[in-house]
Amino acid sequence: MDVKDEKCVMVIDENLPSGLIANTAAILGITMGKKMPEVVGSDVADKTGNLHLGIIEFPVPILKGDPVSIKEIRKKLYTPDFSDLLAVDFSELAQGCKTYDEFTGKMQQAEGTDLKYMGVAICGPKKKVNRLTGSMALLR
Repeated sequence: MDVKDEKCVMVIDENLPSGLIANTAAILGITMGKKMPEVVGSDVADKTGNLHLGIIEFPVPILKGDPVSIKEIRKKLYTPDFSDLLAVDFSELAQGCKTYDEFTGKMQQAEGTDLKYMGVAICGPKKKVNRLTGSMALLR
C-alpha cells in the first residue's frame, strides 16, 4: 500500500454528546488499525530515550455528519463502485451492548436498513474516499 495514494476519514454524527463522539472515534480507530497494521509507523525514541509507539503515517480527518448522511454513505459502501474500500461502522445497536456476544446476537437479528449509525470510518484510494466525503466539513 502506498500511503501517498490512500486516505482515511471518519464521519461521526455531530449531534452526539462529546463522550459518545470520542468513544465512536476510538472504536472505529481500533478496528481500522487492526485491519490496516501496515499504515502504523515504527516505534520512535525521543531525545531522552523514552520510547513512543508508532502512530498512523497519515492524518485521519474526522468529518461531521448526521444519521441520514452517515446511513447514505454506509449504503453506498455496499455498492460495487465502493465495495473495495475498507469501511468500519459503529451503530446505536453496537453501542448499547455490554458484551461482544450480545452484539453479535443482536446484529444477526437486525435488518441492515434499520441500523442507526453513530459513525463510519473509510479507507482506500483518495479519489474514491473523496467522492463519498469530499464535501463534508471537519467536526470541530
